[in-house]
Amino acid sequence: MDEHKSLSDSIYEEQTYLAERELSSFIAAVTELYGPEQAGLSEKDWLEELELMDSLPMPANRHWRAVTIAASLRVAGRLSILPHHGRESVGQADTKV
Repeated sequence: MDEHKSLSDSIYEEQTYLAERELSSFIAAVTELYGPEQAGLSEKDWLEELELMDSLPMPANRHWRAVTIAASLRVAGRLSILPHHGRESVGQADTKV
């Protein structure tokens, strides 16, 4: 029984480490690209996505990446509603010959 508990504890510790590393990398990237305000919002997004995905069956190492991808989509959606200063629309080109 102690052997089973030890293995279980080891798996839990490894998964906790992987989750912390994934979240930390995500927040560092958002901070670098968009600043600390977006990083704070993005951390909440990541944790909310984790809660939503907890019920989905998938390998743990893919689980953390899926959480990050889902949280990234939230960041992209939030940033896409911000004003576009000086950005040209994609697909608009000068067609005069």
